[in-house]
Amino acid sequence: MSKTFTLLTALLAGSTAFAQKDTVSTRTLDEVVVTANKLEQKQSTTGKVITVIGKDQIEKSQGRTVAQVLNEQAGITINGALNNTGAVQTVYMRGASAGRTLILLDGIPMNDPSTITTDFDLNLFSINDVERIEVCKGAQSTLYGSDAIAGVINIITVKKDVQKPFNIKTTVSQGSFATSRINAQVYGKKDKLTYSARFARLNTSGFSSAYDSTGKKNYDNDGYNGTVSNAQLLYQLSPALSFKTFAMFSQYKAGIDAGVFTDDKDYNIHNTSFTSGAGFQYRKNKLSLNGNYQFSELTRTYRNDSLDRTSTIFENNTYSGKSQFLELYASVQVAKGLTLLAGADYRHHSYNQQYFSISMFGPYSSQFRDTSFNQKALYASAIFNSEDKKWNIELGGRYNHHSRYGSNSTYTFNPSYSINEQVRLFASVSSGFKAPSLYQLSINDKLDAEKSVNYEGGISFDKKAVSTRLVYFNRRINNGIDYNYISFKYFNYIKQTVNGLEWEFSVRPGHRISVTGNYTLLTSEEITQNRVTVKDTVTYQYLLRRPKHMVNLSVNVTPVKGMNISLSGKYVSKRFDIGGYKKADISLDSYVILGAYADYTLNEHVKFFADLQNLTGKQFFDVRGFNSIPTLFNTGVTFNW
Repeated sequence: MSKTFTLLTALLAGSTAFAQKDTVSTRTLDEVVVTANKLEQKQSTTGKVITVIGKDQIEKSQGRTVAQVLNEQAGITINGALNNTGAVQTVYMRGASAGRTLILLDGIPMNDPSTITTDFDLNLFSINDVERIEVCKGAQSTLYGSDAIAGVINIITVKKDVQKPFNIKTTVSQGSFATSRINAQVYGKKDKLTYSARFARLNTSGFSSAYDSTGKKNYDNDGYNGTVSNAQLLYQLSPALSFKTFAMFSQYKAGIDAGVFTDDKDYNIHNTSFTSGAGFQYRKNKLSLNGNYQFSELTRTYRNDSLDRTSTIFENNTYSGKSQFLELYASVQVAKGLTLLAGADYRHHSYNQQYFSISMFGPYSSQFRDTSFNQKALYASAIFNSEDKKWNIELGGRYNHHSRYGSNSTYTFNPSYSINEQVRLFASVSSGFKAPSLYQLSINDKLDAEKSVNYEGGISFDKKAVSTRLVYFNRRINNGIDYNYISFKYFNYIKQTVNGLEWEFSVRPGHRISVTGNYTLLTSEEITQNRVTVKDTVTYQYLLRRPKHMVNLSVNVTPVKGMNISLSGKYVSKRFDIGGYKKADISLDSYVILGAYADYTLNEHVKFFADLQNLTGKQFFDVRGFNSIPTLFNTGVTFNW
């Protein structure tokens, strides 16, 4: 590991030294973001910690998944991103547990009511559909409601600045393990109508999901076949009023294995998701009024057929969940530098499950009764920007009423101060909450919402070719929801404190080279049930599957016009995983993996690219008993007309 890390450092240092001969770029970044306050605003006018994954970075990720791109960001660990395609994608942001990071699709919450933690499956997104991603860290429940304890990830698919009536873009690629990708999109603008339609397909034979620790059991490959289709329409009725509608259908089939270190040759999962909705926006003078409605239906089917018999001869397990989301919010500039935002939203979730199996004990079937809940909320915030552009302050609150457990509230106070054009100080005190899932409520209907308080502060520097940000955060939870193996119920009893540092930087020593990177430090204290005895409560000084130290580095070089070459590296420190029921936790080794990417733009219509992951073939494990990626190669071409 040390030799690999030294090699990575040397390559970075050497590339930087080479670039000192180039002319220094004078471009200063201050991107427009929408996630911070549901309003379009420059990043420098909010004290919230936002990371933008732009179109350029998305374009260089055609051989990767949405989860893999997110896994390279400060403060984010996604278990499953570096496992076999179709593996469960568990998002851990700033050390928070599963389901404590809210996924947004164009600003609207995405949930799966059929899962225990209600988190949305990132496998159901295609990188082909993404225009940009905004990651907003820290408790964001005041604006976005339940699940936003650690932050929100806003996956934005809306195209901007479309001018021509007809455009077509197609990408085809081929890679390791018979991996093929086909992406196609048609979009345009004609008079008052803007449209887009997209299709993406990913097919691979994959590798074994489970790890064969003996190397002698001949585990089979677990393949993946998935498609994503979506369409959007925007109609500008007048300069002030526009309407939109959209639909997305995703599905994939993937082979999965029986469990830790255990193969199964005919155990498969089939997941589908249908999302559709409509909305409007009215903007005139100092007033903006927005309305949105979204409906989602998800189905997960696990089938273990009888060809490869384990203890179970046949098993079919189907989960179904439905969600509806309705919101109306408005913003108005009431005075120079002062904007008020207020809104209301309604959410409805329902879920059921059908199970049938045949084993040596005979057939067995069960049915989880249809169950549902709804949430109604009111929220408001005041956003102040001083005339001299130095002070930016947000103060907000939310009232939430849940049909099963009652009411709760959250707050946000977020000031920032610009010392000069290059240096900003920012801080935040905010609270967040996570409503218990339908499954958890079915076992204990007395559950309350999990609640957190988040503190953070930091400094950013942005001048010419150098941009950097350092953030300290602290999050406390006193009533976390988890399963109690003594009472065999879910209870509000977890106590968790997480402290962390996030350092992000971007350097452009010359117009031919850029260096970006980030470092994350997590320290924690979690009081929970003893995982060995399950009879008492203990304090753990670590978080399962979440490393204490994480580093991501990337160097991008443009040796000649039209060509880009980049080298990336990722370091993950030692961490612990579950050793089994009533067994001590198992330590997972630290690792460094390297990747490389290159593209060449032949002309305005054709671009070739190649992507290489884990180029040294390092064997590592993000999840105990399951394989992580070996060396993966992908190459392709993009046509744009």
